[in-house]
Amino acid sequence: MRSSVFKNLGVLLGLFSVTLLPPLAVSWFTQDGQVTPFLYSFLIILGLGLILWFPLRRRRGEMRFRDGFLIVVLFWVALSGVGAVPLWLLESPSLTWIEALFESMSGLSTTGATVLTDIDSLPVSILYYRQQLQWFGGMGIIVLAVAVMPMLGVGGMQLYRAETPGPVKDARLAPRIAETAKRLWYVYLFLTVACLGCYWLAGMSFFDAVSHAFSTVAIGGFSTHDASLAWFNSTAINAIAGVFMLLSGFNFALHYGVFKSRRISTYLADPESRVYLFLTLAAATLCLLVLFTVDYYTPTIASAVASFVQVISVVTTTGFATTDFSLWPSFLPILLILMSTAGGCAGSTAGGMKIIRLILLFKQGSREISRLVHPNAVIPIKLGGKPVPENVINAVWGFLSLYILSYLILLIAMLATGVDPVTAFSAVSACLNNLGPGLGDVAQNYASITDVGKGILIFAMLLGRLELFTLLVLFSPVFWRT
Repeated sequence: MRSSVFKNLGVLLGLFSVTLLPPLAVSWFTQDGQVTPFLYSFLIILGLGLILWFPLRRRRGEMRFRDGFLIVVLFWVALSGVGAVPLWLLESPSLTWIEALFESMSGLSTTGATVLTDIDSLPVSILYYRQQLQWFGGMGIIVLAVAVMPMLGVGGMQLYRAETPGPVKDARLAPRIAETAKRLWYVYLFLTVACLGCYWLAGMSFFDAVSHAFSTVAIGGFSTHDASLAWFNSTAINAIAGVFMLLSGFNFALHYGVFKSRRISTYLADPESRVYLFLTLAAATLCLLVLFTVDYYTPTIASAVASFVQVISVVTTTGFATTDFSLWPSFLPILLILMSTAGGCAGSTAGGMKIIRLILLFKQGSREISRLVHPNAVIPIKLGGKPVPENVINAVWGFLSLYILSYLILLIAMLATGVDPVTAFSAVSACLNNLGPGLGDVAQNYASITDVGKGILIFAMLLGRLELFTLLVLFSPVFWRT
């Protein structure tokens, strides 16, 4: 293994150690007894970073493309492990190591699945820490590090390509990759501050506003209350959450384009955004009609908004709860779990396969049907009026194949742990798509899942967060050949 891998991993771990200081400060200020766990965690991760970086600090050399994949995977695994320490050291509730690791991975991957059963009683610093994990995981700590690493003499394009999801990961907003990363983070920060302000004005406490802004823009779904958004019982708060979840499902590069051009029409000019909006709003409208038709809810503005926002929450893979959708009648719970497979746009903080892949798969299927009638015709696949290279189409088909195969293997593995089919199906779907809440035994939390089952779902969350290829490429013999 090249020394550049260890050197860059050390730099990244050192940078992440700084993020332990805010929850440490919250603990010190609120006197909730968690200063020591956060201090230990800070020292451990900083120490690991120094051990990896210091002996190699004078080594120079450009990273190879595949080094980026290795660093990203190692970084996420190491981060989840060290990030679990404050949770593992909790005295009440007492978590096993696998439970703490599950919670940490769920936060960093913005999945939002939890093993905790009494969130309202957690120390304030732990509540803040869970939300912060999701916020940093949302855009990807790697992208933030790429913006800083050039100042440390470390190249970042390989890391950016390995971390950024979607088939359009080579698109840049600026000639230099560091500038691209910075601009993405400016958009991310702006949306977070805007969401925070709206929540605060709508009646949330400042702490809850900060916490929920973190998980809303990150499309994470963690909350400071067991009842999630339903705890506030506010139509205004539900509506704000719906708007910002919807916005966070767009490509963040597109947000930057809108800010720069000051034209809202830019959203509708993008074909992926149009399909994303149509599918999300169509699913929400359909669910609303079914719920009111069967008299599940009294048709009021409050119940309509809560139901509408709940659909947006699941479809965008956020996982907030305005109501318990697992109790909805008819086909609706299964429909929403399946809809979460699509997720949001490429370059967003949403999970799932990404809308652009579904568009390209649909266009490829239509082309094959046309070829049955005109076998000699040359029919290019176009997106936004521009032809899509065949290697991108092949990559999308490869992704779909790996997604289905991975899903089936994980599903069988979960069934082997003894859970019922509904629980296994929804748990794997929720974790692989970084959704969070599921059906059956995991409708409320994942505390009842066995340790083996939690381990399987931890792998599923990492697999979904890194969009399959980044992780699975490490299992290929060709990757390790020099």
